[in-house]
Amino acid sequence: MRTSQTSAAVQSYLDELRQHAGEASAAPIIRELLADAAQRLRALCATILRRRYPRLMRPPLRLEVDEMLSAVVERLMKALRAARPETVRQFFALANQHMRWELNEWARRLDQRPQEFELVDMPAAASAPSETGTGARTTQVLAAIDGLPEEEREVFGLVRLQGLTHAETAAILGVATKTVQRRLNRSLCLLADALGTSPRGLEGATHDS
Repeated sequence: MRTSQTSAAVQSYLDELRQHAGEASAAPIIRELLADAAQRLRALCATILRRRYPRLMRPPLRLEVDEMLSAVVERLMKALRAARPETVRQFFALANQHMRWELNEWARRLDQRPQEFELVDMPAAASAPSETGTGARTTQVLAAIDGLPEEEREVFGLVRLQGLTHAETAAILGVATKTVQRRLNRSLCLLADALGTSPRGLEGATHDS
């Protein structure tokens, strides 16, 4: 399904969902919403795993796209019982948030393993002598992303984590592509400061898909 078609369908379900306050009456709409958005969500999960986190797909985790999608959909089903996103932008921001949280769960599991793991293809700040292993580095990167201002975090998540193009991101957010680029550049600068590196050092992780 094309992005524009997905966006229109999602918006239709969101409009209907806001008219149903009760959990019982909203449940069928939530299921239909996630079913209609499943192809897009699966594509986003596939982008994250194959382009950004290929090591997660190798031993010891062997994480698969459908496994990631299933976990994210389960999270969204629970979240949408209370949350009522008004726009497509808010819906995918919610999905992006739960994808980050799901990755955080996998990162914590990897904290117990000696296998080297990098959350994103960017250099993290050197760990302090007491911070051996990969858990501290992963936690640091996740904290830096979560610590970004909302607009920058939103753009970074859509472009860098979910693999959307600048044009697709602009369409979802309702802004110009130049605004997307500006927010993305600012997010890189803020992440570089937080991780103790330079924006140039992050350049390889920010190409437009």
